[in-house]
Amino acid sequence: MRAMVLDAVGPLAENPTPLRAAEVPEPVPGPGEVLVRVTTCGVCHTELDEIEGRTPPSRLPMILGHEAVGRIEAIGPGVSTARAGDRVGVAWIHSACGTCSYCRQGNENLCDDFRATGRDVPGGYAELMTVPEAFVHPIPDGFSDAEAAPLLCAGAIGYRSLRLTSLHDGQRLGLTGFGASGHLVLKLTRHAFPGSEVFVFARTELERSFARELGAAWAGDTLDLPPAPLDAIIDTTPVWTLVVAALHRLAPGGRLVINAIRKEDVDKEALLGIDYPADLWLEKEIKSVANVTRRDVREFLRMAAEIPIRPEVEEYPLEEANRALVELKAKKIRGAKVLRIT
Repeated sequence: MRAMVLDAVGPLAENPTPLRAAEVPEPVPGPGEVLVRVTTCGVCHTELDEIEGRTPPSRLPMILGHEAVGRIEAIGPGVSTARAGDRVGVAWIHSACGTCSYCRQGNENLCDDFRATGRDVPGGYAELMTVPEAFVHPIPDGFSDAEAAPLLCAGAIGYRSLRLTSLHDGQRLGLTGFGASGHLVLKLTRHAFPGSEVFVFARTELERSFARELGAAWAGDTLDLPPAPLDAIIDTTPVWTLVVAALHRLAPGGRLVINAIRKEDVDKEALLGIDYPADLWLEKEIKSVANVTRRDVREFLRMAAEIPIRPEVEEYPLEEANRALVELKAKKIRGAKVLRIT
């Protein structure tokens, strides 16, 4: 089968073509697994973290990709509910142990045996992939395969982030960074909290203009001050400086939710600029987002279909995955980037 394969980690600036096109053996579903023929796969910032070594693959070479949509082509022994032909999605969570205290409490995202699609097992930058039956997600009617792909991670992790803000209708929400996840959170917030205003902090005028088109009450540069203090902020950037900036912008009792699997080290000294009385006193909070659960993915897919929330997508052929990644790194973004596999 055709695949784009990562052989080594390192800065994208030094190697702008980290993935190579390859013909690799087709996977075979094992007990409890299904074989999915992938039609589309979203391109996520986490792939940049894998390529550059902030959350490296557990082994190399590795096929990246964790926002995969396709149809079940075959089933392994012991599969009970999935059927060939079902349209399904595969998200970042590939599997968890199911028995530890975290899993029993519904927090499988914190499981010590959490395995990530495209990092610990081969992902969706390929024509075929295998997945445990319990970790594939039915895709609601009404979405094209390209539209469904970013819902599986950008949407699901954005949904989890919004829940973790504990936002109430009428409160002000800030979004730092405005890529695939940010634009979906803006759409979700406007539906779920119609009395809340959303303030967007983005590096480029293209992103700021896009945010205004989608209904942002205000959009400024990443270091601009908003017209009013914010009750909650979701940060989706790889930058430490913007964590400090977000703390400056929070109202008393406000909460910053950091939705980034890793932060880059280039500006880590920015944390020295945290001023306790101004930034953390008055019961301000910082909370991180760790992975997603199956519940996050399935609840968001249901909600996205009901509203409906339709992602803005840019499509690329599988063989142009490197170009999509370089553009993502350069913040050439309008919505979500999606690879067309077949």
